Order: sequence, then C-alpha cells, then structure tokens
Amino acid sequence: MHKKRSSFLAHRLISGDSKAYHFLMEFYYQSLCAYAQSLCNDHDFAEDIVQNVFVKMWDKRKKINLDLSIKSYLYKSVYNEFIDQYRKNKPVIYLEKKYFEAIDLVVDIEPEELEGLIKLMNAKIENLPSKCREIFLMNKKEGLTHTEISEYLNISIKTVEGHITRAFKILTEKLGTKM
Repeated sequence: MHKKRSSFLAHRLISGDSKAYHFLMEFYYQSLCAYAQSLCNDHDFAEDIVQNVFVKMWDKRKKINLDLSIKSYLYKSVYNEFIDQYRKNKPVIYLEKKYFEAIDLVVDIEPEELEGLIKLMNAKIENLPSKCREIFLMNKKEGLTHTEISEYLNISIKTVEGHITRAFKILTEKLGTKM
C-alpha cells in the first residue's frame, strides 16, 4: 500500500470513517492472521488476536500516530496482542503459586517477626544433611532445574527430586506451624 494511500486512510480512520476501517480489515486481515498464526501456531487463536487488534484500533483510532504506516501499526499491534494474551493464558507454575501464597502470609506479619522467621529458616536449612542442603540451595536459591542439577552433580533426576522432597519434609517437621 502506498504511503499516500496509507496516510489518507489513517486520516479517514481517525475521523471515524467506517469505510476506511472496513477497507483496512479486508486488505490486511488475511496477512495479519497468517502472521499471528506464525506466532501462536493456532488458527482460531490467531483470528481472535487479529479481531482484538481491529477492535482496539477502532476504539483508539483518534490516537493513531500519522507518522507511522498503518501496516507497521497493525503488525506491531498483532505482536503486542499476542504477548498480552500469552501472558494472560500462561499457567501459573507451582512455585509461583507458592510465592504468591507466601506473599499473602508475609503481608500480615510484622517486620520483626518476619526477620526472625527468615533467620530461623536459614538456620534450619544450614542444618540439613550436606548433600540435601546443597541440592536444595541449588534449586531454590540458584534457580537450577532438576535436570541441570542432575547433570552438574552427575546424579539421576530421581535422586535430585528425592533430596528436595527430603529437605521439604525436614524443614516442615522442624518449623511446623511457623512456616
């Protein structure tokens, strides 16, 4: 699409001309869907993304930057919508759930009490059996996955999982309701 035509359509769109909007939908819809599908590998989801982009474009038409091409605006909008939808639909992993639960608990704890709990937790972690402590800290403090730990220490993934489970069991028993 030529720059003059794009600029003309942008002006018409900003002024609320629905014909310009429909022309842009007809002209770009299929290529935007193909682009969205390349991002998400799901035809229906790709169409949802593109439809959301067109709805948002119409709603925010008065804020369209005339210095940008409509094509660039639409492709960038599809990418941003894909990222937004991905973030919304990404399942929260177990540790993230535990983190949010812990944050909820911490909000109700006084700073002095929290400091004491942290010291107690660190002391109990230091008292774990050495291999158990090493693996637990590699996973929880350094953020290594079970696979990374097993490769680094040259042990099986099951052994890594066993040590982490054992660490949690010991900590739960020693800290009881303080956790």
